[in-house]
Amino acid sequence: MESLAGYVYKAASEGRVLTLAALLLNHSETETRYLLNYVTHLAGQRSTPLIIAARNGHEKVVRFLLDHYRVDTEQTGTVRFDGYVIDGATALWCAAGAGHFEVVQLLVSHSANVNHTTVTNSTPLRAACFDGRLDIVRYLVEHLADISIANKYDNTCLMIAAYKGHSDVVDFLLERGANPNAKAHCGATALHFAAEAGHLDIRAARRTWWSCCCSIRTATLESRIEALELLGASFANDREYYDILKTYHYLYLAMLERMRDHEHPVVKSQLPPVPAYGGRSECQSLTELEAIRLDHDALHMEGLKVRERILGSENIDVSHPIIYRGAVYADNMEFDRCIKLWLHALHLRQRSNRNTHKDLLRFAQVFSQMVHLKETVQPADVEQVLSCSVLEIQRSMARMESTPEPELPAATDNLESNIFTFLYLLCISTHTQCSAAQRACINKHVYQLLQLDPRSREGSSLLHLAISSSTPVDDFHTNDVCSFPNAQVTKLLLDCGAQVNAVDNEGNSPLHIIVQYNRPISDFLTLHAIIISLVESGAHTDMTNKQKKTPLDKSTTGVSEILLKTQMKMSLKCLAARAVRQHHITYRNQIPRTLEEFVEFH
Repeated sequence: MESLAGYVYKAASEGRVLTLAALLLNHSETETRYLLNYVTHLAGQRSTPLIIAARNGHEKVVRFLLDHYRVDTEQTGTVRFDGYVIDGATALWCAAGAGHFEVVQLLVSHSANVNHTTVTNSTPLRAACFDGRLDIVRYLVEHLADISIANKYDNTCLMIAAYKGHSDVVDFLLERGANPNAKAHCGATALHFAAEAGHLDIRAARRTWWSCCCSIRTATLESRIEALELLGASFANDREYYDILKTYHYLYLAMLERMRDHEHPVVKSQLPPVPAYGGRSECQSLTELEAIRLDHDALHMEGLKVRERILGSENIDVSHPIIYRGAVYADNMEFDRCIKLWLHALHLRQRSNRNTHKDLLRFAQVFSQMVHLKETVQPADVEQVLSCSVLEIQRSMARMESTPEPELPAATDNLESNIFTFLYLLCISTHTQCSAAQRACINKHVYQLLQLDPRSREGSSLLHLAISSSTPVDDFHTNDVCSFPNAQVTKLLLDCGAQVNAVDNEGNSPLHIIVQYNRPISDFLTLHAIIISLVESGAHTDMTNKQKKTPLDKSTTGVSEILLKTQMKMSLKCLAARAVRQHHITYRNQIPRTLEEFVEFH
């Protein structure tokens, strides 16, 4: 039946209604219910036949399933839309989001719940607003869709329509009573979102912004002022549409509005000074703004402060311009300013529990560039990034525990990438001049991660990866400084408590891995240093993997074999363990559990 369910799903997905009918023919009610409720996992989606048919706009299939089999319209699944993964979506949500009007009508006529929410509290109406489908929006509202339902971020249908520039949808929602002054979790209103979109496409966006601004005419004066400020800020830190004159122009217009009533000016709420922005407070008067008119750097920082004040530090888009401005500083070799901005963006993103892999890799790249150019890398900066890296890996490991099986490969890729980045940062730290106290701070984070014991998909520990020539190295500046196997990183990990006899999925210890290094002569010092470090830290030279091979058996070159033999120190304990295994002596439940594990190593 499971195999047949796959064929049923495929027919529904491709709109082949006659094939679907043939597949469902002559089955018992129980079997038919199984086939039509079966959830197929494919390409990161988890869908029933009804959901996938609605997602793909196959009206005849949807009608057939509803009319002939009365399939439950409230079945939920996980679907992908525009790069987003939507969990808990119904067939109606999918049809509305994909713009299939006839399917929407069909589902609603069969009593589909127009206000059913996804896991993130998104409704079919919100999906239609995102896509700008006024016909679907109107139809859903006429069939009692609630325009006031916000998603888990308190982001309303009006806000998403404004952000996407769908002014006709904005007009309609306002006519139906949508609140223009409602605030999202980040503090932004619909007008803010309209202005925030101003950097996407200047000609279209300016028309969009003005039309949406005119539509949201009932917004408060403060919201209209902040919309002008956001529009100005959008020109200050955008690579494609940078225009510092427009930045000043819109900030000036906003300040005029604030000061229009001299007796009752609209005063800005002030954020505490942010060191990354130079520690300056945001301009509070026309005089202060005019004073920085020709100071482009000050206007750049003003734009960043405006965005963080209005959109809120938790807004997903606040960090992008910060990162862009930092990149400009890096290109100009103003690394100190770059790192301050990037650290600020990193902390904002981690505070909001965002995935920060790319942010962490960005630091590895810029630190490597600095080392390569002989610029001073501050230990405190490396220590901060390592701390954030540990947190990100911890979160990645926690996410994997609740990740659905179809999405595990992507989650594993993310975890591995974070582990590799941590190793790059460790490598960079070995090139950084540190005091004893600074080195202790760095080592503390290494110790913390070793306690978490993150593993690659092959079961490789940090130590395995540090001594493996297969460990990938990012090729944007990072490979100028980082390479593996790495003797210094190996020693650092061992000094911080790495388990020298940890095994991967094949039972290989780090010693098994390093003796297979294929550059034993050209990189003899690395090979020698790592073998010495491992053995001195207690690596068992006679430990066997799942193939019953010892490191000596796995040695691929005479050089590594000689090095290993010179370091082999067979203890009486090891000899006894080998004798137990070789002569099949019963030992389970006869000796302490820790000794059982020791015997099994041999």
